[in-house]
Amino acid sequence: MPLTETAPLQNSLEFSRKKDAGDPLKNFKDQFYFPLINGIPVKYFTGNSLGLQPKSAQEYVLNEMEDWATWGVEGHFHARMPWFHYQDILTNQLASLLGAKADEVVSMNSLTTNLHLLLISFYRPTATRYKIICEYDAFPSDLYAVQSQASFHGFDPENAIVYLKPREGEYCLRTEDILESIRLHGDSLATVMLGAVNYYTGQYFDLEKITSAAHAVGATCGYNLAHATGNVQMKLHDWNVDYACFCSYKYLNAGPGGVSGIFVHERHGNNASLPRLAGWWGNDPATRFTMPRNFVPASGARGWQLSNAPVLSMAALKASLDIFEKAGMNALSAKSKSLTNYLEFILNEINDHFKKEKDFIPVKIITPLNPDERGCQLSLILSKNGKDIYKQLTEKGVIVDWREPDVIRVAPVPLYNSFEDVFCFGQLLHAAIASHS
Repeated sequence: MPLTETAPLQNSLEFSRKKDAGDPLKNFKDQFYFPLINGIPVKYFTGNSLGLQPKSAQEYVLNEMEDWATWGVEGHFHARMPWFHYQDILTNQLASLLGAKADEVVSMNSLTTNLHLLLISFYRPTATRYKIICEYDAFPSDLYAVQSQASFHGFDPENAIVYLKPREGEYCLRTEDILESIRLHGDSLATVMLGAVNYYTGQYFDLEKITSAAHAVGATCGYNLAHATGNVQMKLHDWNVDYACFCSYKYLNAGPGGVSGIFVHERHGNNASLPRLAGWWGNDPATRFTMPRNFVPASGARGWQLSNAPVLSMAALKASLDIFEKAGMNALSAKSKSLTNYLEFILNEINDHFKKEKDFIPVKIITPLNPDERGCQLSLILSKNGKDIYKQLTEKGVIVDWREPDVIRVAPVPLYNSFEDVFCFGQLLHAAIASHS
């Protein structure tokens, strides 16, 4: 009998194994390779940085290598999955993860390239409406993108970019403060561009409310979904998001530097007058090989493509998307919340122990405690010797992530992490804290 979420949580190996026994997704971890340290599989909690390799990925890529060997250039039309249409075979699966229509999504390019391409179309500053709202602690690529876009259009980034900062003594942004900033800068605001899930704190923003507020003042609104896609449930179409980009090497497990993708809402997708940088692969496929001298964009998001599909990278992504389809995002989201809640419980148990025994609280969770405001990542600040503790965890076979200046990011990914993994992490963290206090 599966344990329900209403059952009291316990910090014990027996309890974690019972939870795993009742997990309908428990066998999916067998479909991934785990790195080894001293010949022992690691406890891997960094799918928010680079996902594990699906065991099927090599076969999927090898199939394309074989078709390349067999067909050469004719593989564009005669491969088992013809390369001419390769991006289209990913569309429905990606759209289901984004809450999008198939015509609103396409896989292409790399993440920051796509962000720039989208900003060219959706950041259209004027002399009076030129500002961009983004997080102060956004990932550097996002910061560099919005700063360089403002400069490219002739504006001083220090004046054109509105940085959202948490309140004094807080780590996460309050939704009401984001909405107030949008209202405050409304007449001068051109676009809002946020990381849907902040890479540092793990906060999942209220995309629907933020998008609605941006539209109310006449601005566009878009998101970098690098830490959201495959992690949290989204409804980009229903929320009227204008544009978004995502990567595939984190939660989507497509390998280092894996192919990126974009979302463009259908109300923009067939607007040929919307400025964009054009490329041959973005031309209407019906006339692409007639080599027209004037660009005629393909329908929907496909009209933003530039170059041929990177088939080998897409093949690895296809292997992972097939796993996602079998698992189902609803089930993955439910397990993600359960795993992360259990991790939070374990961390609180550690704090309770050290407060009682040594009168200090070693772990501060800076990720929102509301499960609806986070994915599977918890970001931790340790009160003492954080980097030494991180190093000890690594030596013990626990792969977590250190982010300067003082944060350990822990991501129990529902496809391949278990409740026993979380319990064991807690035991090793407890021991590391004890040895450094």
